[in-house]
Amino acid sequence: MTRESAIQNAADRYDSGRFLEDLARRVALRTESQEADSGALLHAYLDDEIAPALVRLGFRCRVVENPQAGAGPFLVARRHESDDLPTALTYGHGDVVRGYDAQWNEGLSPWRVTVDGDRWYGRGTADNKGQHGINLAALAAVLEARGGRLGFNLKVLFETGEEVGSPGLHALCTQLRDELAADVLIASDGPRLAANRPTLFLGSRGVVNFRLDVRLREGGHHSGNWGGLLRNPGVVLANAIASMADANGRILVEGLRPPPVPAAVRRALADIEVGGNPGEPEIDTDYGEPGLTPTERVFGWNNLEVLAFRTGNPEKPVNAIPPHAYAHMQIRFVVGTDWERLETIVRRHLDAHGFHMIEIDVERGMPATRVDPDNAWVQWAQRSLHETTGQQPVLLPNLGGTLPNDVFADILGMPTLWVPHSYPGCSQHAPNEHLLGSVAREGLCMMAGLFWDLGDARGLPTKAIAKEHSHEH
Repeated sequence: MTRESAIQNAADRYDSGRFLEDLARRVALRTESQEADSGALLHAYLDDEIAPALVRLGFRCRVVENPQAGAGPFLVARRHESDDLPTALTYGHGDVVRGYDAQWNEGLSPWRVTVDGDRWYGRGTADNKGQHGINLAALAAVLEARGGRLGFNLKVLFETGEEVGSPGLHALCTQLRDELAADVLIASDGPRLAANRPTLFLGSRGVVNFRLDVRLREGGHHSGNWGGLLRNPGVVLANAIASMADANGRILVEGLRPPPVPAAVRRALADIEVGGNPGEPEIDTDYGEPGLTPTERVFGWNNLEVLAFRTGNPEKPVNAIPPHAYAHMQIRFVVGTDWERLETIVRRHLDAHGFHMIEIDVERGMPATRVDPDNAWVQWAQRSLHETTGQQPVLLPNLGGTLPNDVFADILGMPTLWVPHSYPGCSQHAPNEHLLGSVAREGLCMMAGLFWDLGDARGLPTKAIAKEHSHEH
């Protein structure tokens, strides 16, 4: 009954093929939440896969219908050992993006795990079936090593709509706030900084998508007869966007810029380098906010992006001044950004620059969250991961992308620790999605060590210490 035996048990689940067998069965379920007829398969994933796995681990489970009509179900589970023990919450999502079957390389299918060297291909291998599968297998390894005990209480929340914006998740967690209460969230999603760098991140940047429209008149008009007489909506919109971000990507709208990077965040990011991995694009070192390192620009700052821009008929252009132009815009932002007033801020900016004719439609948003890197739970997790791997894990105050972490940080009010088991080149959301076997094996060992340490009172943060360093939101 040792930490080493728990880690060896986890490694054995990989080496024996049991982990691959479980993953293959789960990947075969086409849980594409974007499809209108996916409801039965989403239910099956929870009813036939996750619930039985948790029951075998001693959990009491129930599937809960989504508070939002038509959205996918949730699973809530609990394993309680003692009122005197710490309680953790873990999370996963059983839905995946569309398979895009025809776009995968020859011999591959999104609904079959294909092992090719270190790559395990299949939809959901990286996002998120492989990742939550690692955590469930690690829990089993600890239970086996401790003779049927974890040494802590554990609550589990699974959703089936993360890939469509987690509908109903906020409402459910508000309704079940007491039932889901815990001292800390420990979960896995997103990528490591690099395949060979164990990573711990503490939150995520927020995101808001919005659309800018310029509708000037009905129908196009010949550019020879009317050029210079009619305002061109493409020119108007291009200049409006240029007033919001300069040619090097620096945000020019003061209200969309974040506060200065906090000292604790700068310290956490100081020794981290982004990019440089095989298959990744070369970083534009002169692009983005001046005075920041590339790492600070993606993990400690905001970026404003043009996702799509259209005017006229790009496929078959004609000699006509188009009547309409539009752009799909996005801002990724860190804690401290006044994102909920985005429409007001952008409207004021455009009006001040003479772009009264541009319409703004804010499509959706998700808050930013970030745990203080000095939080006692963060220090505990770093020590655990270091002991297992022999490496100091990369510590990211927040992921560059976005997760529904505000549910756990703000609604449920707990520190959030994310240990990802994917890597940047995994083709997440694209054809040929894959998990690296070597990362999966290391992830199994890391999580077994982390869960073992959670059941060992020595070195655990007390509730008072954990709450002393509150999360930022």
